[in-house]
Amino acid sequence: MYLEGFYTYLQFEKRYSKNTLEAYSKDISQFQDFLIQEYQSDDPELLRVNHRQVRAWVIHLMNNNVTPKSVNRKISALKTYYRFLLKNNAIAKNPMAKVVSPKIPKKLPLFVEKTGMEELFDVLDQVYPVETEVQRFVKQRDRLIVELLYSTGMRRAELLGLADNSFDRAQQQVKVLGKGNKERIIPVSKGLMLMADDYIAERKRIFGAGGPFIVTESGKPAYPKMIYNIVHQVLNHVTTLTRKSPHVLRHTFATHLSNNGAELNAIKELLGHASLASTQVYTHNTIDQLKKIHKLAHPKG
Repeated sequence: MYLEGFYTYLQFEKRYSKNTLEAYSKDISQFQDFLIQEYQSDDPELLRVNHRQVRAWVIHLMNNNVTPKSVNRKISALKTYYRFLLKNNAIAKNPMAKVVSPKIPKKLPLFVEKTGMEELFDVLDQVYPVETEVQRFVKQRDRLIVELLYSTGMRRAELLGLADNSFDRAQQQVKVLGKGNKERIIPVSKGLMLMADDYIAERKRIFGAGGPFIVTESGKPAYPKMIYNIVHQVLNHVTTLTRKSPHVLRHTFATHLSNNGAELNAIKELLGHASLASTQVYTHNTIDQLKKIHKLAHPKG
């Protein structure tokens, strides 16, 4: 009863994404399984849980090499659920009040150097076969995908959510639907807008009007793994980074903006971050640039 209401609350009132809902549901289900195995619990709504049981679960997760980041997300799922229960007078005491989240070591975002991005677009021109109509379309589509991710910093899910009418030709901007169903506007260059228009015209010519913005080579809706594979394949030619995902292009977008003097608040708005703290990680690259300049320009550098 309460869990069902909780998921409805997250979906329609908090407007959580499908991925977040699935993650929270999985996390809470794992906690239920732990309580059954370790405590023979008969408490499907988790109304009689105490902080010692939650701590025991956290220790269990850490002992099984679950990363601190994943553990923190699971703790966040429980904290959100117990706040919901308190709000609905289902419990009198919050068992999460005494639970401390493990510290997460800060990792600097991976990004592609400017020269690497210049090489990347050369790669797109060279490695794609263009013998057939479909091959020419795939090359055009994949270049647009990479250009959009790098030039706007949008997330993969935001890219997949684009429609033909997401683009405002007069204002040279694109509207994306971000986390929490929050819309934001991102400016784009005239060249990118023309590239999008050419792609749309070619897609309509081959597959007909209607349908999603990004499609497969058979005209079906694109999917997350497809976008990942396209970016991974292209980045393989220009970088030795351990990760070669669409998110690396988002990091590259933000890092290049920061290194070229963009204000942190502006980068925050372009990325759609809820708080400035999420954006501050990109300042490290500006500091790296300053160190290089200091070393080259100062007599004692």
